[in-house]
Amino acid sequence: MSGAGSPTTAITPADGLAPDGRPLRLAIVAAQWHDAVMNGLIDGATRLAAEAGLSPDLIRVPGSFELPLGAQRAAADHDAVVALGVVIRGGTPHFDYVCDGATAGLMRVMLDTGVPVGFGLLTCDDEKQALDRAGLPGSVEDKGYEAAAAALAMVRSGQV
Repeated sequence: MSGAGSPTTAITPADGLAPDGRPLRLAIVAAQWHDAVMNGLIDGATRLAAEAGLSPDLIRVPGSFELPLGAQRAAADHDAVVALGVVIRGGTPHFDYVCDGATAGLMRVMLDTGVPVGFGLLTCDDEKQALDRAGLPGSVEDKGYEAAAAALAMVRSGQV
């Protein structure tokens, strides 16, 4: 299971503050494919934000391939970005191109802007794997919550 060995996340309202003490500006950039999975991921990231005392801006993009541009635009006026999407393997190389492009693009956004991007892009072999990671009732993981926690942890670390 991919969640084995993951860090324990305890979020407090202090996690919603920048090192200078002001409230963080958090954006959630989310793809629109696979409604049930995406709703779970968004709910998880939003729940983490609420625990940190934040009201994130939600930005929707058409699909996972568009996440990097959405994240880049969000990084211009936010302290942290959470990128959420899901790509489910099919019978063509499309899966590989979308996963590689979105992943490299999100990394580039983070390195070019210095703004943390929480990586919540699920790359799954089938819908069951995606649902198991979406933070829904019965899911074994909550990758939306984890991606938001990672983005805030980077800001709070003072390393960015």
